[in-house]
Amino acid sequence: MTGLLTAIGGNDRRVWAWRGAKLFFSFVLLAIASQMTPIEAFTPPDRPGGVRMVPAGRNPVPAAIASNGAAFQRLVIGRQMLHGDYVWQDEGVPPGRIEIIVDLSTQTLSVIRSGHEIGRAVILYGTDENPTPLGTFNIIEKDADHVSNLYDAIMPWMLRLTRDGIAIHGSNVRYGWASRGCIGVPDEFAALMFAQARLGDRVTVVGEPAPAAS
Repeated sequence: MTGLLTAIGGNDRRVWAWRGAKLFFSFVLLAIASQMTPIEAFTPPDRPGGVRMVPAGRNPVPAAIASNGAAFQRLVIGRQMLHGDYVWQDEGVPPGRIEIIVDLSTQTLSVIRSGHEIGRAVILYGTDENPTPLGTFNIIEKDADHVSNLYDAIMPWMLRLTRDGIAIHGSNVRYGWASRGCIGVPDEFAALMFAQARLGDRVTVVGEPAPAAS
């Protein structure tokens, strides 16, 4: 009987030791998680994959140069942005007209206001057969619920740049996808940019797209 009680007691000690170890590691994981920067998730109902809002700060960084030669303060982003990622951080930035800079070489679009970058997104752009044109354009039309009469495609939050169909609009931005020359950004980002944009605002497209994989 004594041996049986000893065995039972030993099992109890092992169970409690195991539970204590699990509790300890849970606290450790919580402590680590509390030091990590969270990434907010936004999943539109019509986009099963959703898009991701990446946290950003405004620590002092070297200014970049806009197309008009004026310097602007870039957002500080804590990690590499992936397809579907975007940043929007305009709190504390004075109001004013925006400028949009599209860099095909980095596959990003930046929104500049009052000398500060307030938004950045990873983009879709054209193929070799239907390239996105380089140069400086002005927004000539805004349409929140646009449907292309060329491709019968939905293009929400459309900002038209040319009369022959080149525009910035909301898209399902995914790796390996491309457009027919338009610039696609995540829908949520497109809506934020659309609210800021006015007819006549300048859009500059620079850089050469990366060569297609052979």
